[in-house]
Amino acid sequence: MRIEEAVDVVVCGAGAAGLVLALELARRGIRFRLIERMEGPFPGSRGKGIQPRTLEIFEALGVLDRMAARGGPYPPLRRHAPDGSAVDTPAGEVPVPTPAEPYGMPLLLPQCLTESVLRERLCELGGRVEFGTALDAFDQDADGVTVTLQGPHGPARVRARYLAGTDGGRSTVRRLLGVDFPGKSLDVRALVADVALDGLARDAWHRFNEGEMERHLAICPLPGTDAFQVQAPVAPEGEVDLSAAGLGTLIAARSGRDDIRVRAVTWASVYHMNARLAARYRVGRVFLAGDAAHIHPPTGAQGLNTSVQDAFNLGWKLAAALAVRADPADAGVADRLLDSYEAERRPVAAAVLGLSTRLLEAAKEGDLRRGRDTRQLDVGYAGSPLALDMPARPAGLRAGSRAPDAPVRGAGGQPVRLFTLLRGTHWTLLAQGGDPAVPHSLVRPGLHIHRFGPGGDLVDVDGHFQAAYGLADGELALVRPDGYVGAIVEAAAADALGDYLRGAGLADRAA
Repeated sequence: MRIEEAVDVVVCGAGAAGLVLALELARRGIRFRLIERMEGPFPGSRGKGIQPRTLEIFEALGVLDRMAARGGPYPPLRRHAPDGSAVDTPAGEVPVPTPAEPYGMPLLLPQCLTESVLRERLCELGGRVEFGTALDAFDQDADGVTVTLQGPHGPARVRARYLAGTDGGRSTVRRLLGVDFPGKSLDVRALVADVALDGLARDAWHRFNEGEMERHLAICPLPGTDAFQVQAPVAPEGEVDLSAAGLGTLIAARSGRDDIRVRAVTWASVYHMNARLAARYRVGRVFLAGDAAHIHPPTGAQGLNTSVQDAFNLGWKLAAALAVRADPADAGVADRLLDSYEAERRPVAAAVLGLSTRLLEAAKEGDLRRGRDTRQLDVGYAGSPLALDMPARPAGLRAGSRAPDAPVRGAGGQPVRLFTLLRGTHWTLLAQGGDPAVPHSLVRPGLHIHRFGPGGDLVDVDGHFQAAYGLADGELALVRPDGYVGAIVEAAAADALGDYLRGAGLADRAA
């Protein structure tokens, strides 16, 4: 068997989670291989809703505008009545963007197009997906993981420091790890299909027979394509005819109309809805992310988003662990960082499972309403081992919270968004007033420092920064590379902040 060159990370599974993880590694110059068992890209629309928090991540990755150009806003829901009448309502709450939350509404974009944009960005950074390459086995030891692959040129072994399983609900990595995947079936079987059809306008998401699970039908136009996505519950057992003729018959029966004609089917699937959560996200040097770690019903458009956020959390931690393991003085730092991945992300997935299941029950009654909790802007890591408040903050922004955006002005006179300053692979320290000089002990590679107030490089001209962060004079807010607040400390606690930075892998090695 061939022995191929060693890499830092093998990422198994090239869906949205695997692609985002690969992008995070590529941005940091980490050697990786991204393998995918399928022979080519996923062709369907399945995870088509991109929530505001994920839009912020895609902005940080440099792909948001490309996605927005291919996608579009959620259309109104058009509820068709048996008498042929129809009523349009918004698809959910219609929040207005704010300085702190620049993206109010989700973006509608078929999953295949989302992943296409991510692959393009990965190519720009020198990475690629190895299609037709499956993981057959792996063994790990104290120093790394030996992965056995089956690819176009036969079997091969790859040595890696870490392995990440982003290979879906039927994850091979999870199975080989022996990690339990407890949960339950939700007693709903459904079809989803991308079709070309005539007879329906593309200006609405069409709904028929809401609240009647046996007859419910939803048909949504897919931006960036000429297709519609068809969704419908089906019988718990038996074959489902997914041909154009079969879907046409189903649509006619449930809509009561004979003018909707299905011309072609480009992708279709039948699936059982489940809610499951992996018992562990980390076993030694092997990690689970995305659907390999959690699966839940599609209600609320949470799946792809939660998966992307898993990968965004894990990517910078793997890179930091790889950097600090090279220095014996940093023993223990890498494991602390990597353990924080499960500590932060598994509770989030548990909450998402509960939310999606509640929304499914509401959908069964024809009362599905998507509110702020589906937009994932309030997802945070309070209580994380990487969260430090000194002193404790009983209200407002806290360590572990999502770092808000704010339009501010540079000392040179030009406008700038805080998100622009946060974008990259670095940590960011934001100082409010106080002494013009941040303590020199905090200056180090990988940390960008900005200060508001007299003599500072930023001006809070309209008060948006203070409204979002609420820092007292002399307080410091540390923002992690994934856009979450790591610490908020008063000026007298600068030494504690230095200890925090060293514990996060940012040693004070400034010249």
